[in-house]
Amino acid sequence: MTNDPNLYLTLAASGLAGLGMVTAASLSGWRGWLALKHQEITTRQAARTAGDQEPAGIPSAASRIEIADLKERIRKLEAIAAGVDL
Repeated sequence: MTNDPNLYLTLAASGLAGLGMVTAASLSGWRGWLALKHQEITTRQAARTAGDQEPAGIPSAASRIEIADLKERIRKLEAIAAGVDL
């Protein structure tokens, strides 16, 4: 390997950019999860004030797991289509 400073600067910049992308994606996911929980709490509170036991708008745990599995499959297929190696 050579002692080219441009190589080290390029590697450092690439690593920093990658870390930034991972951080941004994680933050976006965290905010989405918080929004989901906020919506669930609001829906449950509205149902309690209306006198219902369980609101009809909240999907079951099994359907949420199935949707998450489908989203994961779609993400993998998109990565394959883009040429990204998982």
